[in-house]
Amino acid sequence: MSGTFVGMPAFPEAARAAVADPTLQGNLRHATHIIRRKRAAAVAELDDWAELREAGRQIKDHTMRHLERYLLQLEENVTAAGGTVHWARDAAEANRIVARLVKETGESDVVKVKSMATQETGLNEALLDEGIHVYETDLAELIVQLGDDRPSHILVPAIHRNRSEIREIFTTEMARFGRPAPEGLSDAPADLAEAARLHLREKFLRAKVGISGANFMVAETGTLAVFESEGNGRICLTLPETLISVVGVEKVVPTWRDMEVFLQTLPRSSTAERMNPYTSTWTGTSAAHNADGPKTFHLVLLDNGRTDTLADPVGRQALRCIRCSACLNVCPVYERAGGHAYGSVYPGPIGAILSPQLRGTASTIDATLPYASSLCGACYDVCPVAINIPEVLVHLRERVVQGGPVVRQGTKVTLKPARGHAAERAAMRGARWAFSHPGALGTAQRLASRTRRLHPRRLPGPGSAWSASRDLPKVPAEPFRDWWQRTRAERRDPR
Repeated sequence: MSGTFVGMPAFPEAARAAVADPTLQGNLRHATHIIRRKRAAAVAELDDWAELREAGRQIKDHTMRHLERYLLQLEENVTAAGGTVHWARDAAEANRIVARLVKETGESDVVKVKSMATQETGLNEALLDEGIHVYETDLAELIVQLGDDRPSHILVPAIHRNRSEIREIFTTEMARFGRPAPEGLSDAPADLAEAARLHLREKFLRAKVGISGANFMVAETGTLAVFESEGNGRICLTLPETLISVVGVEKVVPTWRDMEVFLQTLPRSSTAERMNPYTSTWTGTSAAHNADGPKTFHLVLLDNGRTDTLADPVGRQALRCIRCSACLNVCPVYERAGGHAYGSVYPGPIGAILSPQLRGTASTIDATLPYASSLCGACYDVCPVAINIPEVLVHLRERVVQGGPVVRQGTKVTLKPARGHAAERAAMRGARWAFSHPGALGTAQRLASRTRRLHPRRLPGPGSAWSASRDLPKVPAEPFRDWWQRTRAERRDPR
């Protein structure tokens, strides 16, 4: 299996295959239910959770409104602290910058902290093409890399694997990347973690270059922060002589005081912890502060469709995302379809609104992602920054149907004429006419109620695809409008 998402089928096709895999279903159900229960308990400890959620929303919205100012302030302070800032318009430019920086060190091996931004750009594959080997140090990312697999969850990339599968991967693949797995390795979590620790230790001790992302960047000081639970991140951030961080421009916050809000909401929403075991922050280079740590620091600020997303008044709220993955763990669609079906490093509800905006909806994958939801609203309820994901999903569906796929060519964004949505557009025009003519609508409702026993359980013709996976709603014996008028009349005249 390829480690990239290139050539993936559209969501309906990929989801159909995932639903038919009983092992995958069991793994997903077990993991997501445990995480969601723990998260709910952690959040319930805070009486002011709603206020923290609103504060996070306001901080993010304020920052996005003044993004240029805060990014320039960040660049100024990172530079003053001894770092170097690079600006990347897209994934290809970011990868070229990182490859050049690594080559300038003369090294061909790098260690890497778990990073969604570098997964988004396909950095590992791009560096390998340049003869540079990247070693993932996060346990779940290591499992994915060793298995030549794809990540399927934002927080737990190997959530689709069980312990026996992980043991098999370690036993057969570790030797290709370095130290082999111990003889007679069992599938006990402690033994698997020890095997990973021994395998990675030699990578840490030899590495001269580290690559990371960041959870937040503080504009007022030029500080970056990584929240993690294993300690691998702190080692990658401190042992190498050169550190290169690739971070999306939306990760900036104005002040340290602003980050205090997310120090409370992110751990509880992601790992169900009051605080991450390892919260690492750094400002510039060690040379600037006469301390331990990298002597050279580079920050690559990644756009890659983010400013285009910022221009959409409805869709821009996706840029509030702090990558906690709470929405994945409560989503009934993700629980059954798994992360690979989304064809992106951003799976689940947030991926269904973020990927089509960052990549455009020209591809079949991205045009179908806004439909990968039941619109139940569970994702909105748990989001720590109050992203109204159902609202954005409906907005993107409208854009796909009415305007056609968005095609990005450099900085130019155009609308390509939509195809394959003629029946849906005709249905929407028919609904608009009916709702504009109350008399005709009322007559149709009464007729539907009187003939409800004759209604089929499945739609014929083109509608069969819709009703194949859901039951048609039962028509009530009396239309709501008639019931409303009758009951109101009874209240007015009790006789």
